[in-house]
Amino acid sequence: MHFDLIDLRLFQHTLECGNITAGAQRSHLSLPAASARIRAMEASLGTPLLERNRRGVQATSAGQALLQHARLIGQQVERLQFDLAQYAQGLQGQVRLLCNTAALSEYLPELLASFLADYPAIALDIQELPSLRIVQAITRGAADIGIISTAVTSEHLQTVPFRDDPLVLIMPPEHPLAAHVHLRFADTLSHGYVGLAPDSALSLHLEEQALHLGRRLRIRVRAEGFDGVIRMVAHGAGLGVVPLAAVRRWQGVLALHGVVLHEPWAQRQLLLCARDFAGLPGHSLALVQHLGKAHIERSTSSPDNSPA
Repeated sequence: MHFDLIDLRLFQHTLECGNITAGAQRSHLSLPAASARIRAMEASLGTPLLERNRRGVQATSAGQALLQHARLIGQQVERLQFDLAQYAQGLQGQVRLLCNTAALSEYLPELLASFLADYPAIALDIQELPSLRIVQAITRGAADIGIISTAVTSEHLQTVPFRDDPLVLIMPPEHPLAAHVHLRFADTLSHGYVGLAPDSALSLHLEEQALHLGRRLRIRVRAEGFDGVIRMVAHGAGLGVVPLAAVRRWQGVLALHGVVLHEPWAQRQLLLCARDFAGLPGHSLALVQHLGKAHIERSTSSPDNSPA
């Protein structure tokens, strides 16, 4: 049995992407070369590693075992590269970070920019997903680090606090609901909403909460990003639910009425998560330490949690 690192990365990428074509592209290989490598791996072992069907590929039992070892070896190689990079210039590394909408839009841009400035040899692969899918991806080893909300169960993962991120219901001051001091999400579902893109993490989260109540969100229009939602809400397009941090940026600029939603899913905190922080590759651990340090520095002050 003889596999090289290219074989192992190709096999991992193929299963993470769900088909050999995408796995080959992610591994920077041609499709014929990738197919030949996978056939050679199966021939070397004497057993199939992939089950092929019209939807793509899935791992056999032997393939699942190989995938776990490929991920561990990949992490060890990344840690080795990171450690040696302290002595040799020019080595490159990549960290895959999964995060929800609020983290990506409100908190990460400046933090990630300063991280990249401090570590010029590291690249970031960032993907926005709902928190539940992030937990699933981290659990199966598809990424090293995630940022999730406390709205999902993550007891089997290691977590550290990242940000408090309460969600706020916003509306124009003349909206019929603006006269109510206390509102529940169910009270708003007969009114039209301004939403984000249907595949955004927060859109999926709000739709799920509405379905739990046996209702559907009435989306009148969709906007690009929290700023788009806030501007359209302020000009009368409907209701919106956005993080408090996004509302604060428009305080004093637009006429908005904000109401804190007291449901537990809206009083959320963002968490950094991993299967095992101590076992992370060096590049990934450096990012965790950078983001964790930013949280510690921020927590020395006590922010006002009232809506705009």
